Amino acid sequence: MDGIRFIPIKLIDVAGLVPGAHDGKGLGNQFLTDAMKADALVHVVDISGSTDIQGQPVTIGTHDPLEDIKFVEDEFDLWFKQLLDREWYKLTKEIEQKRAKISDGLARRFTGLGIKETEIDQVLNSMSLKLKKPTDWSDDEIMKFLKSLRKIAKPMVIAANKADLCEDLTITKNISDNFTTIPCSAETELMLRKAAKSGLIQYVSGGNDFQGKGDKQLSDEQNKALHLAKNVLTKIGVTGIQKLLNSITLDILKLIVVYPVEDESKLSNKDGQVLPDARLLDSSATAKELAFTIHHDICSGFLHAIDAKTKQRIGADQQLKNGDVIKIISTLSRG
Repeated sequence: MDGIRFIPIKLIDVAGLVPGAHDGKGLGNQFLTDAMKADALVHVVDISGSTDIQGQPVTIGTHDPLEDIKFVEDEFDLWFKQLLDREWYKLTKEIEQKRAKISDGLARRFTGLGIKETEIDQVLNSMSLKLKKPTDWSDDEIMKFLKSLRKIAKPMVIAANKADLCEDLTITKNISDNFTTIPCSAETELMLRKAAKSGLIQYVSGGNDFQGKGDKQLSDEQNKALHLAKNVLTKIGVTGIQKLLNSITLDILKLIVVYPVEDESKLSNKDGQVLPDARLLDSSATAKELAFTIHHDICSGFLHAIDAKTKQRIGADQQLKNGDVIKIISTLSRG
């Protein structure tokens, strides 16, 4: 769209968290389990302070959104602590009997959350915990380890929603010391997308403006809504939704975009469509891993790949770069 490529990502919408979730309150452990399947977490916070910690409406500015952020962090950390406590005695015994390394043992305890042993190692080394027996770890050290692990393995971004209702956005700067914080107005984004879909305006998600269409006659209600949207964009710049998604994928998770093609000369598929596809990959992804995202048969029959920009042949283990255009040569076609 107008030279802008949108790449789908999977979002998991989970119900609101309530204090005590780690003990099963509300949706409790089901919420935490669902949230922990994600590579990153988006905490949607009413930055205007117009809802309390239970999600009930209150007068704008009367609730401190920092309280919401802290309690969500605490719930995740306490849940991590519960998971570790269940296996702590068994784990320490395995380590004492030299049947397990501390990083490997911890990785197996958190395997269901997608936490990598390298991430655990990173925290253990930063805290010098490998130099101590686990039985000698203090309660403070255990909690600090779990907090650090959660921040690395499940990074959290704050969607400062209803930012347009704030008198000023100073509070987002206070949050930004600990989190990536994006001022947002989800209601405005939804309204603009609906208006664009109906053909009333020209708007691209992430843009800082929109244009009306001269051949469309708008009602007074529609004009009023679009005027309010203009005011929101003037105040916070963009609705923040696309900026939030970009921040998560490119800055937090550090994913790269790679374009697989079938014709490396024309940068197209067999039908002549230029750059027909785009894949978000880990920054360490290889040519063979790209092949797997296309089809497992192509990966199984991988011979080599061609960098369409340099025309050079590259091997299976060649690490890819952001913006690469790659043709995969395989003995097997998609079946």
